[in-house]
Amino acid sequence: MTAYFIQAFIYLLAAVIAVPLAKRCGLGSVLGYLIAGVVIGPVTGLVGQETSTIQHFAEFGVVMMLFLIGMEIDPKTLWAMRVRLLGLGGLQVTLTAAAGMAGAWWLGLQWQTALAVGLIFALSSTAIVLQTLDEKGLSKTEGGRNTFSVLLFQDIAVIPMLALIPLLALPGLKGNSSSGSIQDAGLSLVAGLPGWAHALVVVGAVAAVIVGGYYLSRPLFRYVVKSGLREVFTATALMLVIGIAALMSVVNLSPALGAFLAGVVLANSEFRHELEANIEPFKGLLLGLFFITVGAGINFEVLLAEWGTIVSLGAAVIAVKALILFALAKMFGIHSSNGWLFTLGLAQAGEFGFVLLTYSVQSDVIPLEISQILSLVVALSMFLTPLLFIIYDRIVLPRYQRTKNDDRDADTIDEQAPVIVAGVGRFGQIVCRLLRANSVPIVVLDHEFEQIENVRRINIKSFFGDASRPDLLEKAGIEQARLLIVAIDDRDRAVAMVKHVKKFFPGVWVLARAFDRGHRYQLLEAGADNVMSETYHSALELGGYALTAMGVHPMRAKQMTWAFVENERAHDAELFEAWKEIEEGINFSPRYGELFMKLEEALSTSMQGDWEAPKPEDVPVWTPPGED
Repeated sequence: MTAYFIQAFIYLLAAVIAVPLAKRCGLGSVLGYLIAGVVIGPVTGLVGQETSTIQHFAEFGVVMMLFLIGMEIDPKTLWAMRVRLLGLGGLQVTLTAAAGMAGAWWLGLQWQTALAVGLIFALSSTAIVLQTLDEKGLSKTEGGRNTFSVLLFQDIAVIPMLALIPLLALPGLKGNSSSGSIQDAGLSLVAGLPGWAHALVVVGAVAAVIVGGYYLSRPLFRYVVKSGLREVFTATALMLVIGIAALMSVVNLSPALGAFLAGVVLANSEFRHELEANIEPFKGLLLGLFFITVGAGINFEVLLAEWGTIVSLGAAVIAVKALILFALAKMFGIHSSNGWLFTLGLAQAGEFGFVLLTYSVQSDVIPLEISQILSLVVALSMFLTPLLFIIYDRIVLPRYQRTKNDDRDADTIDEQAPVIVAGVGRFGQIVCRLLRANSVPIVVLDHEFEQIENVRRINIKSFFGDASRPDLLEKAGIEQARLLIVAIDDRDRAVAMVKHVKKFFPGVWVLARAFDRGHRYQLLEAGADNVMSETYHSALELGGYALTAMGVHPMRAKQMTWAFVENERAHDAELFEAWKEIEEGINFSPRYGELFMKLEEALSTSMQGDWEAPKPEDVPVWTPPGED
C-alpha cells in the first residue's frame, strides 16, 4: 500500500510542478503533462513498469471526454455534420492509411504489415487535440468543428480496423507474440460467434445504449436525486459511463464511441448540466494522467539506438499527414487560418494507435522489434502536437490576421459627420443604433472587416480602416467633428488615439469605452472627457435584480444602485490620484488600498440608510418572492 501512495504522490507532484510552468510559458497544459512524464520516467526513473498498466486505466479519460462532448451535441446537430463526418473524415482516414501503407511497403515491409502501419498512422490524438482546442477556445471555430468531425470518424473507424487486423496475420510470426489476444485477456460476448450473430449482438448493444439512455436514465436519476446525496449522484454518473464502456468492450466496440453515443442521447436531459459538473473533474485528472504516462513510457534505450530512424519517421508522418489534410481543407473549402488549424491539429498519430499497435503484435501482424520503433514514433508525434499548436498561435494566426486586416487597403472615406465612432463591436454597435435612431449623422471606422460587414447589413454607413491612424481620422473629418466615440477592443490603441486627438484637436469631445478601472484611469489621464467601463451599468442592473430576487423592494433596489454610483463618484478623484502612484512604478500604493477600503465602508453605510417607502400610486404592484 505504501508503494501505491508514493507512486501516486510522484505523479501528482510532477503534474503540479510542470503544468503551471508550461502554461506560464505559453506551452499549454498537454505539453506540461508530457514533460512531467518524461522527467519522472526516462530521465529520473522515479516510475517504472507500472506506467503501461496505468495508461490503460487513464485512457478512460478519453471515454469520459467523448461522453461530455456527446452531451453538447444533439442528434439534429450530428445529422447536420454528416457531410464533414463521412466525407471529410472518410477521405482523411482512407488517404492517410494508403500513404502510410505505401511508405511502409517501400521500406520493405510485407503488405499486411504495411497496411496495419497505415491504419495506425491514419488516426490522430482525440485526447490531445480536443483538450487543446477547448483550452484555446477554438472548438467552435470552423477549423475546430471540422477537426472534431474527423476525430469522431476516426474513433468510429477503429471498430472495423480492429476487425480487420486479425485477418492480416503473418504465418511467419505465429507464436512469437508475447501475449494472447484481446479476447483471451478478458470477457467477450462475441468471441467465436458467426458473423451474423456477431452483428446482432453489436446492434443489440448499441440499441441498449440508445433505448436505456433515453427511457431508463431519467427515472434512475430522479430516484437518485430524491436521496439528496450529491455523492450518490456522482457515483451514478460514473456507473453510467463505466457501464457503457464495459458493454462496448465486451462486444469489441470502442468504449469511447459508446460513451459519445450515450452523451448524444442525454444531450436534452434535464440532468445534463449536473452530469457534466460531476464527470468533468474525473475527466481532467484521467486525461492528465494519460499524458503523463505517454511521456513516462518513452523507451530511451530504443530511442537512443534508433534515434535517426525514429525522428525521420516522426517527421515524415507529420509532414505526409499535413499535406493530405491541407489538400482536404482546400477541397472542402476550409480557408485561411481555419485550414491551418485543421492541418496542424490532426497531423500527429494518436492514442488509439497504441491500441492498434498492441493488437497487431498480439495478432501476429507486426513484429515486436518493429512495434517498439513504431510506438516511439507515435509517442514522438503526440509529443510534438502542442508545438504545432504553438506554431499556429504564434506564426500562422498573426499572419492571417495581418493579411485580413492590416494588409487590406483602407476604404476611401467619402463622408464626414459631426460624430465619429471608432470600433463597431458588440459595444459600438449599440451606440451606433441609438445615434441613428435619433437621426444623428455618424461616420464609423473599424479595422475588423467582419464587423464592418455586420453593421453594413443593418444599413449603418461604415468604412474599413484603423481608426487610430491619424490620416484616416482626418479623412473622416476629425478636425470639424464635435464628438469622437472610442469603442475599439485594443486597450493600448484606444489610449494612444485619445492622446493624439486631445493633443491636436482639443476641441473634440471624447467619449471612451474602458475595460476596467485601470484602463478607465489610463483613458482619463490621456484626456478623455467621459469614460464608461463596458460592464459597469449591466452589472449594476443585474445587482439590482439580485436584490429584488432576495426580497428587496424594486424601488429600494434602485435607490441602492443609485447610492452605489454616487459613492463611487464621491471617491473617484481620490482613487485616480492614488492610482497614478502605482502607474509611476510603485508596486503597491498603501494610499490606494486605504482609499478603496474607505470606499467600501462608506458604501456599506449608505446601503443601511433609511428610506421612505414609495406611495402605492407611484410604483407598480409588487409581491415579494415566495409570497405569490
